[in-house]
Amino acid sequence: MPPDPRQRPLLIGSEIYRHSTYGPKHPLAIPRVSTALDLIRALGWLPAAQYLDSPRATPKALARFHHPDYVAALLRAEATQRVDPADRERFHIGAHGNPVYREVFRRPATGAGGAIMAAHLTREGGIVHVPGAGTHHGRPDRASGFCYLNDPVLGLLAWCDLGLGNILYVDIDAHHGDGVQDAFHDDGRVFTLSVHETDRWPRTGPATDRAGGHARNLPVPAGFNDTEMAWVLHHAILPIAHHLMPDAIMLQCGADALEEDPLSRLSLSNNAHWSVVRALMPLAPRLVVLGGGGYNPYTVGRCWAGVWATLNHLPVPERLPAPAEAVLRALRYDRAAGRDPPAHWCTTLRDSPRPGPVREAVRAVAALAVEDLPPPPREHPAVTAGAVA
Repeated sequence: MPPDPRQRPLLIGSEIYRHSTYGPKHPLAIPRVSTALDLIRALGWLPAAQYLDSPRATPKALARFHHPDYVAALLRAEATQRVDPADRERFHIGAHGNPVYREVFRRPATGAGGAIMAAHLTREGGIVHVPGAGTHHGRPDRASGFCYLNDPVLGLLAWCDLGLGNILYVDIDAHHGDGVQDAFHDDGRVFTLSVHETDRWPRTGPATDRAGGHARNLPVPAGFNDTEMAWVLHHAILPIAHHLMPDAIMLQCGADALEEDPLSRLSLSNNAHWSVVRALMPLAPRLVVLGGGGYNPYTVGRCWAGVWATLNHLPVPERLPAPAEAVLRALRYDRAAGRDPPAHWCTTLRDSPRPGPVREAVRAVAALAVEDLPPPPREHPAVTAGAVA
């Protein structure tokens, strides 16, 4: 029998991420999930009973959202390590930052399998962390924004197939969760809420975009700090969650909103991410926390290891023990900052807080987000154990 996720949080991971890379010059040339898992294990935070290997989603399972022709094209690209011009044009494989690489099908299918598994494991309640998932830009018939498959959508659909009809999806990645919002544009079972940097790729998700009423977007300015995230949390995210009283919450916890990330201009410390996780934990009987963006291996690994500590109410040491420090010192990061990393990147898990003023732009998008919220569903559907084979 599978472990009971209601007892203790579960972590779904895979070794596929350890040596997989999008290519030496790509932002995803870095080890992220493997760094987080190695840190968690080095800190003694992962008993065997709380860890599960991620399954790989089958083409049939992926077709719940993705077009079979697109899935077949990914399989061809992995098998041949090339893509013909027609597939490149139609599916954006090998184009627009979505390269052909060794595990171009297996790696995203593993993330998708983890997200789907997490939904099934929480059918009766519980908490599951899937740091390898969170590819929120993927489209039904094409790759987008380094995302080949949209595992958040597949996990959310698995919850829907189990009978859940009141789900909150929260996305704190630096980039707008466009693929998830669009997937549920006409489906009131899932309310999407995205906090992202304004005018950052894909340049969607203005505060006025409500996707038929069950979406809210909070584009925030460059330099977005911990105090401002606390404001957004307490004046938008939590009020919306309390209003909806969701059956389940999925949190996409992209680490590219951290100050040291090279692909955004936000200024959060990892304390902000952990605070969002901590605040959402008691607000729904089911919680799945995904990874997402993040392009500095030191900051991503430390952030996601701290997410796992938060989910388990574990104290974070002021100074990392030698085995955990060794994990970080062994990293290779070819950007300038990685050639001589600051000492705290290797010796601590928790960042120094990054407080600051709460600017009017942040107050305004938070206030707009809670205006005219749709009524929550009147009935929470029962979830039956046999709803999904």
